[in-house]
Amino acid sequence: MATSTPVRHAWRALTGLLIITALLFGINALGVYVFKASSWTPELALDLQGGTQIILEAQTVDGSAPTEDQMNQAVTIIRQRVDASGVGEADVTTEGGKNIVVQIPGQADEQTRQRIEASAQLQLRAVLYAGEPATTFVGDDGKETPYPTPDPTLNSTPTAEPTNGSDPAWVTEALYAEFLSYDCDDPANDPANAPKDEPLITCEADGSVKYILGPVELDGSSITDATYGLQQTNGQWSVNLKFDDAGTKTFGEISQRLYGADPPLNQFAFVLDGYVLSAPSMNAIILGGDPSITGSFTQETAKVLADQLKYGALPLSFEVVSSDTISATLGSQQLQIGLIAGLIGLALVAVYVLIVYRALGLVIIASLAVMGVLTYITICILAWRMGFRLSLAGVAGLIVSIGFTADSFIVYFERIRDELRDGKSITGAVEDGWDRAKRTIYISKSINILAAVVLYILADATVKGFAFTLGLTTVIDVMIFILFTHPVMQLLARTRFFGSGHPLSGMDPAALGAVYRGRAQFRAPVAQSTKTQAERRASRSRGEAERRQTIAERKQAELTKVPDTGKPSTPDKEGEL
Repeated sequence: MATSTPVRHAWRALTGLLIITALLFGINALGVYVFKASSWTPELALDLQGGTQIILEAQTVDGSAPTEDQMNQAVTIIRQRVDASGVGEADVTTEGGKNIVVQIPGQADEQTRQRIEASAQLQLRAVLYAGEPATTFVGDDGKETPYPTPDPTLNSTPTAEPTNGSDPAWVTEALYAEFLSYDCDDPANDPANAPKDEPLITCEADGSVKYILGPVELDGSSITDATYGLQQTNGQWSVNLKFDDAGTKTFGEISQRLYGADPPLNQFAFVLDGYVLSAPSMNAIILGGDPSITGSFTQETAKVLADQLKYGALPLSFEVVSSDTISATLGSQQLQIGLIAGLIGLALVAVYVLIVYRALGLVIIASLAVMGVLTYITICILAWRMGFRLSLAGVAGLIVSIGFTADSFIVYFERIRDELRDGKSITGAVEDGWDRAKRTIYISKSINILAAVVLYILADATVKGFAFTLGLTTVIDVMIFILFTHPVMQLLARTRFFGSGHPLSGMDPAALGAVYRGRAQFRAPVAQSTKTQAERRASRSRGEAERRQTIAERKQAELTKVPDTGKPSTPDKEGEL
């Protein structure tokens, strides 16, 4: 006999869940044993693990206090540096108007310290090579254009000396080979401290384009201002620069050299901390010191670039005030308290569902266990691939998710019970209850995910961990609901214990007040009287007639009663008065 469709769907869903689980464990095992970068335990954040705290004091050339905008931009730059080092859950804030406090989980290595302590360096370099090797070059308009590969043996002899910053003679055979092997995503490649008088291999900040740049020809101190606005001629957003006198002269000479050159030798790159912010092409000779950068800007992207050029250009340096190790003693105690609270909550949920749903409660407990396994291994993988670290707020999000997950199962089981009360079979109640419950659960989970996303975007960094784990567990909850809970119910409904409505199964139709009892069995009907309705009416009529007849006989007896003599009276003869 062929297996029914619900059973086949159930086994397919469970098989898919098993494959997903095996794949996640395989990915993490690859990171642990092959790449030596992952772990079987989640990485902890600063508040739980402890770490390093570095306090930097911002200093200007003239000794004046930095402005709030300068400090905020410095915080942004330092945070980007920390993220580029692969450190997750780092906290970078301002303190006292001129100090920047950097807190990093774990011990900061020397490379990370140097990256944090370095001042913001904005450099202007000519572009020698752009795009993927031997394929395309990417212009300032974002379009890819094919162009011939420069001859890597062009400057293979030591006698060919470059004459200017955009001379292709800078591209030697060795430099070109290094360019071919350069990986933009490799944290070991740190272009921030490259020599200023030598070519630089680097990438766009997002890693989308790879460059060979010439030596530094201008630095950020030459830029006195950077603004953004709409161009009156075409209505597009642009970034407008202003150079000082020396910068105006140098930039004018550069524009004369680059204007009219073949791509990408007509491009000039703005480099912050070694990464290219923008590499526009030179479309005119600019001698007035006020160039404009145009392209596919929005108001937001134009503002970001203007701030980077304006404040990244400021000659801010940082002096290390202190560098301390933060103890994780308090964090460990808080973690233990959080884990105990989570276990207590899980135990209370288990006791409640076993009392209310009996054997069905085991399905909820099993679903929570599967969800816990998938959540755990996912957090381990995210720690490896994204630098995610579990904070105390993240632990709170995991604890809260226990209630949200149990709530989904309760909605489903109550729908099944409603169907049983309507007299449906147990297998039919499982399918119809699923159809009714999943809409409610999808809507509820969508709201949870939306709230988590909004909270993650708008909330303070200390709350982001809560929002992230809440959103992650909500997604996993929906997957468990589809791939585990419902398929298990489909299979259990066809077992003798659950399918017959055993009193301990939690699906006893009699206990729920349903007429239907098990498979094709109904409760015995209540015994009914064999008299028909007409017979009952006739019986009532006879009783009423007998009652009235008795009353008439009593009245007749009173009329024929004998007078005080005791002799019976005789009726008057007919015709007598």
